Amino acid sequence: MGRLVAVSNRVADPRNHAAGGLAVALSEALSKTGGLWFGWSGKAIDINQGGTPGEGELHLQQAGNVTLATVDLSREDYDAYYLGYSNGVLWPVFHYRLDLADFDSGGNLNSYRRVNQLFARKLAPLLKPDDVIWIHDYHLIPLAAELRAIGCGQRIGFFLHIPLPPPLILAAIPQHEWLMRAMFAYDLIGFQSQADVDHFARYAQDEAGAEPMGEYRFRAFHRTVRAQAFPIGIDVDEFIELGKGDDSRETYEMMRAQYARRRLLLGIDRLDYSKGLPQRLKAFQTLLAEYPENRASATLIQIAAPSRESVDAYADLRRDMEGITGAINSEYGELDWMPVRYIHRSTARKRLPGLCRASSVALVTPLRDGMNLVAKEFIAAQDPDDPGVLVLSRFAGAAEQLKEALLVNPYDFRATAQAIQQALHMPLAERRTRHAKLLERIRAQDVHWWSSEFLRALAETENG
Repeated sequence: MGRLVAVSNRVADPRNHAAGGLAVALSEALSKTGGLWFGWSGKAIDINQGGTPGEGELHLQQAGNVTLATVDLSREDYDAYYLGYSNGVLWPVFHYRLDLADFDSGGNLNSYRRVNQLFARKLAPLLKPDDVIWIHDYHLIPLAAELRAIGCGQRIGFFLHIPLPPPLILAAIPQHEWLMRAMFAYDLIGFQSQADVDHFARYAQDEAGAEPMGEYRFRAFHRTVRAQAFPIGIDVDEFIELGKGDDSRETYEMMRAQYARRRLLLGIDRLDYSKGLPQRLKAFQTLLAEYPENRASATLIQIAAPSRESVDAYADLRRDMEGITGAINSEYGELDWMPVRYIHRSTARKRLPGLCRASSVALVTPLRDGMNLVAKEFIAAQDPDDPGVLVLSRFAGAAEQLKEALLVNPYDFRATAQAIQQALHMPLAERRTRHAKLLERIRAQDVHWWSSEFLRALAETENG
């Protein structure tokens, strides 16, 4: 394989694993080939400072043997491409929330195209003929088509980190046909789950008249694309080692001391409408109502990191969360016990393994999620001799892999409450058996497996 060129909306130093999952996933492959990581610089330049739509300064720097190349955006393009189209149209639609999508502004689509054209123009001169290009996520769906339009013939793969909805939901996007045509500029498209692959297969055939070529290969628009599931994982050993650090151990001991007479339930999420947070609180409220033995015994710690708070839907969600939390605590709270501890800020990653290990139950109950790595981190953090139980939404991509978790429908408060009750009272032998199988699976399909499997499949996929 030639040099790896990774492209994503944001770029991180691959030497800094604390930068996030993508940095961990790409660091090994990029370093091995002396690769290039290209994306947005994080700077949005106002027009009075020279921020011209469709233009942006290119910055180059070295991170070991990896080159980081980033481009500035104008404030107008940032607002329309990132906030307007990527997160105002694609994010809600891909998470099945047509009611929250802003389809009215055609200018947002124009800016989305314009930024992808800008990325293509800035990236193309940096490419070598034998480069292998790996483009990431919904912000950059049309990038391969823009690269092909200016003569790039390299092998190009794409990975969608969020879910892909069924064809009828995708077809609600104005000019969705253009988006589908753009997908056929890739050689390989990776999805988080087999359900997403199946949605793509139906969409390609129903809406684009694509011809099935076997093994999830489809031909349309004079090109053949292969679609395949590559469920992203975590670095299991790295997270276990993180759990041995001082911050994690201190967090674990603190939580065990403070809650010596309680059972801890844990939720760790961004404050996003896809995460099912109000539904989770209502399921916990149902648990306290229908299983009163959990009163003054079970405490839910819900961490909801701030996310896009300037958007009305997120401000409404925050108010809902604060209202429901207040209602539960006022109805069931005692002088020495509050049922819900709701924390609206981020928690340092180095403390998370200790927090997970101290918890008897993890509630990972999104309404829709591409994968959900918190579920896998909870598994990795557990004491194998006395593990906690994972309650997992069937609508998370992780549910396809983590079948030994207690799978729930987050819209069904009573059934979710029953699953939480089952988790809180699960015998030790059953907990050990379930955890051992879950840990084995997340080890087998960890983040390194994900990266190597995708790149192997891309290398084997016929170009065009």
